[in-house]
Formats: sequence, structure tokens, C-alpha cells
Amino acid sequence: MSVVEAVRSVETEDISCADARSAVREVLTEVCGGLPMAEAQRLRDDALLVVSELTANALLHAGGVTRFVVRLQGDELELRVSDASSDVPRRQPPARGRPGGHGWMVIQRLCSRLDVAVEPGGKTITAVLSLV
Repeated sequence: MSVVEAVRSVETEDISCADARSAVREVLTEVCGGLPMAEAQRLRDDALLVVSELTANALLHAGGVTRFVVRLQGDELELRVSDASSDVPRRQPPARGRPGGHGWMVIQRLCSRLDVAVEPGGKTITAVLSLV
């Protein structure tokens, strides 16, 4: 695959899950035409699920998204979600009658690389999905 770089960066505290998904769709449109249909669908589905989980968790547990970046470079799609909390994500123990708690595990399974960087004023989670 040829080297393609497409970047969408949003720095705001008002980004919604839908805004983040739209940015991911825009970036993937630039590369998915060159992939077989099944691969393109898998990548799009996985990327949209990961970005939905990351942004929803930031909105629900960390005061909102402070920065969002989606970058496609070479054979990797990188998603970066920053928030104002320094709490590192962790798997939630199952609780009877409580929905959810599986998002972090899903993110870990779908990503080829996952990094959490705690910084002054919050953290940035970088999730990387492989195109190949």
C-alpha cells in the first residue's frame, strides 16, 4: 500500500461521539477505496467502534474530550483521544444488573497498539488499528 497521510484534528471540549465518528469516516474514505470490500468494512467497523468507546468513556468518566486526532499514515490508523482526567482506564469487574463495563476490553482486542499517556492536566489515549 502506498503511503497516505490524512489527518483530522479537533481541539475542543465540545466534541461528541458523532463528531469523532464523522472525522474517522472522512479519513477512511481516502484509503478504503484501495482495499478489498471486506477489509474496508472491517476496518471501518472496528475504527468506529473504538472511537465511539474512547469518546463515550471520556464524556462519561473524564469530563469530556479535550482533543481528538485521527491520523492515517502508511498502513496504520491512529486515534488519539485526550481528556482532563489522569485516571488510567481499566477493565471493570462484571456486575449483575449493570450494563456496560466491556469497552476497554473491546478496545484492547481490536487495536494493534494501545498507549495511555498521563500528562499534566489529563491523559491521552492512542489507539492504533492496522490496515493490513
